[in-house]
Amino acid sequence: MKGLVLAGSRSGCGKTSVSLGLMAALARRGLTVQPFKAGPDFIDPGLHRLAVSQGRTPPRFSHNLDSWMCSRQGVLDIFGRAAQGADVVLVEGVMGLFDGFSGRDETGSTAHLAKMLDLPVALILDASSKARSIAAEALGYLSLDPDLRFAGVVLNQAASPSHAELLQEAFERHLPDVKLLGMLPRRPEISLPSRHLGLVTAEDAADPEKAMSRLADWVEESLDIDALLNAAGPIRPAVSVDAPAPEPIVRLGVAQDQAFCFYYLENLRLLRNAGAELVPFSPLNGDLPDDLDGLYLGGGYPELHALALADNTSMRKGVRRFCASGRPVWAECGGFMYLLEAVVDGRGRRFPMAGAFKARAVMGDRLAALGYREATTLGPSCFGPAGAGARGHEFHYSRLEEVRGDYDPAFEIRDRKGKGAPPAGFVAGEVLGSYVHLHLASNPDIACAFVRSMARAAGR
Repeated sequence: MKGLVLAGSRSGCGKTSVSLGLMAALARRGLTVQPFKAGPDFIDPGLHRLAVSQGRTPPRFSHNLDSWMCSRQGVLDIFGRAAQGADVVLVEGVMGLFDGFSGRDETGSTAHLAKMLDLPVALILDASSKARSIAAEALGYLSLDPDLRFAGVVLNQAASPSHAELLQEAFERHLPDVKLLGMLPRRPEISLPSRHLGLVTAEDAADPEKAMSRLADWVEESLDIDALLNAAGPIRPAVSVDAPAPEPIVRLGVAQDQAFCFYYLENLRLLRNAGAELVPFSPLNGDLPDDLDGLYLGGGYPELHALALADNTSMRKGVRRFCASGRPVWAECGGFMYLLEAVVDGRGRRFPMAGAFKARAVMGDRLAALGYREATTLGPSCFGPAGAGARGHEFHYSRLEEVRGDYDPAFEIRDRKGKGAPPAGFVAGEVLGSYVHLHLASNPDIACAFVRSMARAAGR
């Protein structure tokens, strides 16, 4: 088993397209590819699944590896479990290679993760509008951290054969010992569609098999895949193997559809291991399942599916009744928006939601919040007694308005500099809703406390 980290010089340099194309090309060769995503992003892992599975049953799911939200051991445990049975492991980086928690600290960066996993880096550079200068850019990345190992460099956005020749000459003259793994031509027609939170999700992708096949063709035509695999590093022996989940003691409804699809897989695993049977349901379609002991409503795009959510009156009423029943509910970001009275879209249209909290979410045309968060409960909740802390991430365009209920704040929030941030959600009895996406590997006790809250409410 071999592994490689695919890192970019910046966001938008093409690392996701290159990563997806390489994953799909290797899977097309019959290899079992295990993908990972550095950082807190939810969208890329879903696309990874499409690229590597290609009709395989069961599919290979991509896992997030974040060296700020999780401890070193937590990262290695997730990596070791998920990599079992793979031929090749590919880790797509986040932002630029050295971008992470701060400008002084490598924590949370792709470089930090690569060293933690002891894997070499294939550096992806955007070569558009550059010639000899590309060598200077590459040299800066290759020399900044002497502890980082590089498999080589991939150049993206070569405008023409003559442009590619200039780039080749620059490397031969100034970086003769650096492996140039390939030069990818500019192909606007295969660009992945995007929207306000990033790329279009796997759940909403149009003809994903065709999209992945085109990316695989693009990569195979221009990358030396054999050289890239030869430059990959050996995978360490597995740190841990996931034990079978115990017999479930509670039934937890998990909202999963096109509107709610942002979940860290580790959160779901920890909830199963704490004794929860996960019961998927769709707020877009149908009714709330019977005999549930709790609800978990993750993030996603409720604003894009607001009409369908509003039209499913029986689901909205069912969720509102559930929230009033004393049974635990955890809702984050998009799920939190669904628990409000209404979502107002960018055109000012108001769509009724579940109404468990007396407030509304109003979509804006710019980010309302972005960044790492440290969250600590201020009082008892379905997460246990006051003082339960976890790390997570906040990323949304909506803001709260017309808050009329007398609710306690869900958390005390600290940003990456340790400064207090505005409250990001509410607690009402056993219902906790917040804009923060928590990674439970930062505090697995919360999963246990949430399951205990469900069991207690059910009288077990």
